[in-house]
This record gives sequence, C-alpha cells and structure tokens, in this order.
Amino acid sequence: MAEILMEGPRLLLRRADPADIDYICALQEAEDNRDYIVPFSRSDHEIIITQAEASADIIVEECASEERVGYLHVAGLLLPSKEQEWTHVIIAKKGCGYGHEAMKLLKAWAFEECGAHRAWLDCKDYNARALHLYESEGMVREALIRETILHKGAYENLVILGILDREYRARKRRGLEL
Repeated sequence: MAEILMEGPRLLLRRADPADIDYICALQEAEDNRDYIVPFSRSDHEIIITQAEASADIIVEECASEERVGYLHVAGLLLPSKEQEWTHVIIAKKGCGYGHEAMKLLKAWAFEECGAHRAWLDCKDYNARALHLYESEGMVREALIRETILHKGAYENLVILGILDREYRARKRRGLEL
C-alpha cells in the first residue's frame, strides 16, 4: 500500500510507486503540460521512486474515487537548510480547483510534516495559469532568470517563486490554508 502523505477534503497526496511511472510519464508529455516543464526520463522516475531519499515523486489522487489527478516532484528532502524545491506541479484535471487543494496539501506536508523552512519552484514566465495559482497560494516572486532554457529553438525565462515557513504559518492563522 502506498504511503499517504497528506489528506484534504477532496484530494490526497501519496508517494508514487512503480505502477505510477507510466501515468507520470504520460502526464509530463500531455499536450497541455509538456511545454511548461522540463520532463524527467522514465529511468529518472524509476530511481526516484525506488531508491531516492532526497526527493520524491508524489501522486495527487481523488479521495472518493482513488483516481489519479496529478503528479508532484519534490527535491531537497535531506538538505540541512530545510529547503524544498518543487520541480513539477502537474494537475491533469484542470478547472476543478485541484491545483489549489494540491498546493495547500503540499505546503502542509512540507512545513508541518517535513519541517521545511523554505519551498520554492520555477515557472516559465508565459505560464499565466500556473503563476496565478502559485501567487494566490502565497508564493512570492523572488527572481526572473532570463533566457535560461532553450525550448523549441527559443530561449525562455523562468520566474522563481518561494514561500517561507513563517509566511505559511501566517496564512494558516488567517484561515487561508488547510
């Protein structure tokens, strides 16, 4: 049985297992996702799921149906600085509010269960939907890295966003977190 990391009203986060690799790879390559991320290879996911302690592939699942609706990747789980990097936040069922709940669950797991001090991610500057999600979930724009990724023959910019443990706790006191 897969390890459940955090459960919310509609969704839960659980550690991915080898049976999830095809789903994760397909989600990375889906037309509405592939231009927004730098995908990991199948062998990367096999290593992450079976051997890695410093990072985790996480499945976002509906509680009621047990249907997979997304995938997250978290790195930095063993850093002494207690800083996590969220490299993939991919929700398959868009427009259902699952991105918001998944982010709330991820923050709760990071700050309450893992004791993280800081979490950060990068996002392509033209991914308006994701930028809106991250900022509405309390992440702060920290930097713009110009022309850092070569994608389809063009250089692209990345926006760096982060959230600190004290910012998360302040949002929780205001009732903005689970």
